[in-house]
Amino acid sequence: MTKKERVLHIIEALKEKYPDARCSLTYSNPFELLVAVRLSAQCTDARVNIVTPVLFGKYKTLDDYCNADVKDVEEIIRSCGFYKNKAASIVSMARSVRDNFGGVVPDNIDDLLTLSGVGRKTANLIVGDVYGKESIVVDTHMIRISNRLGLVNVKEPAKIEFALKKIVPVEEGSDFCHRIVMFGRDTCTARKAHCDGCELYDYCRRVGVK
Repeated sequence: MTKKERVLHIIEALKEKYPDARCSLTYSNPFELLVAVRLSAQCTDARVNIVTPVLFGKYKTLDDYCNADVKDVEEIIRSCGFYKNKAASIVSMARSVRDNFGGVVPDNIDDLLTLSGVGRKTANLIVGDVYGKESIVVDTHMIRISNRLGLVNVKEPAKIEFALKKIVPVEEGSDFCHRIVMFGRDTCTARKAHCDGCELYDYCRRVGVK
């Protein structure tokens, strides 16, 4: 079985297990997603979803963020960790989107990478979830699980991204990544792989390793 064939079987199994594939972060527009993803660095999505209603309630427009007092943003997002860097990034991102992209969150990875605090993981999430373009989001779950499933044999996120883009159908990429996150949280966890009853057991390199 080729890797392309293998990943198609895996995609179908994940679709059956998780029919609704979606980002676990709560947002109502592209810039809010950008902010939420920035806050999620070294922080749980659950915690971010507790903080963002307050942030989004106070800062409703891009201009609100552009004119924000960074100290005020810091106080609101403090519980997300690394709040000083994150607050500075959020205000800087807003100003860059306004000044360099006409107030519209960019729809391509290269432009997104020019924004403060945005790396390939965030950029791929935006182009996939917001714009429906080819994307592979490589987080800790994807690094771990794509290797366990024999889809890649590398640990570097960028190499995993480009390797998976060669075998995952473009129209499946975004949802596949969301489903891998779900699978990584409840079945193939970092602490322990729950192999009994695992839907992807037959595709795992680690069969027999509990």
